[in-house]
Amino acid sequence: MEYFLSYEDLEVHKCMLQDTKRNEAYHKAIFDNKEAFKGKIVLDVGAGTGILSVFCAQAGAAKVYAVEASETYKLAIEVAQENNLQDVIQVIHSPVETLTLPEDGKVDIIVSEWMGHFLLHEGMLDSVIFARDKFLRPGGLIFPENATLFSAPCSIPSLNDYWKDVCGVSMTRFSDKLKAQTCQSPKIMTVKSDDVLSDPEVLLWIDLREITVEELNLSKIRHLAVVDKPGNYQGICLWFACAFPATDTEPVYLSTDPDEGETHWKQTVIVLPADIPVEEGTPIPYEISIKRSEEDHRKYTIEVQMLDDEAIEHPEYCTCFKTRCILARAVLEKYEQNSFSNEN
Repeated sequence: MEYFLSYEDLEVHKCMLQDTKRNEAYHKAIFDNKEAFKGKIVLDVGAGTGILSVFCAQAGAAKVYAVEASETYKLAIEVAQENNLQDVIQVIHSPVETLTLPEDGKVDIIVSEWMGHFLLHEGMLDSVIFARDKFLRPGGLIFPENATLFSAPCSIPSLNDYWKDVCGVSMTRFSDKLKAQTCQSPKIMTVKSDDVLSDPEVLLWIDLREITVEELNLSKIRHLAVVDKPGNYQGICLWFACAFPATDTEPVYLSTDPDEGETHWKQTVIVLPADIPVEEGTPIPYEISIKRSEEDHRKYTIEVQMLDDEAIEHPEYCTCFKTRCILARAVLEKYEQNSFSNEN
């Protein structure tokens, strides 16, 4: 109940509605697939103010069920009326888990903006999976249809550099204690692309057509990142990207990558308790796990464990500056050159 009450704050919806990247991605994905929407029945899970339902109706849907559990449903009704779509959009005040639909109770398309910070926060994907299993016809579409969660080491100068000189006073001792406090929970913030220290690793990939709720309870990956620019290793940055179905055009992507411009999701950073200076080629091995809370299914615990780069296996083409990896690359490159020469 507290979760739904939080969505009665119009400032929350203002933040989402002013996210141009978010709005344009859904709009383009829906209108690029107008033929798929034409004359079809659509279910909007967690409709909020109803903007996605309006997109679907404008694209030609015959019926849109805009399902919203919070009191914001009243605003969604007004938005449908304001856009003269009240005959197409039926706003239903209900959690999707207790929803009953008329006729055969099936829909052709499910649309939802379920993504939270670091993708899984708030646990709304559970509701989309429930709706898929109960209401979606075989072969029906889900917008978006897959999502990927990425991780990479990063610098966080916005959290650290200020304390080096506060009106001529060094406050690094205070900064150290602040970081120790900050690292107890992830921080939602904007990370500049120049502050990402390595290529990202895929932490989680979700196919909304097949994923189960049980598979969302725990994700864990062990990775060895290789620094591609000098800097201070100060945290692990998480971001996500979603892909929408494409029936007639190229797929549309919605990304919160630091390279792709800011969204209201920003990035999620697990802050380290201390700075670690690194140079190009430095190996950074770490294990990251995201585990759902047993007390509150809408919350997750994120843990990062730093590993010893000497104790884990490096990939075959590891680009780090360790002697063993430099020698291994040299041998592999020589082998490939000889193989190429023999073929020609």
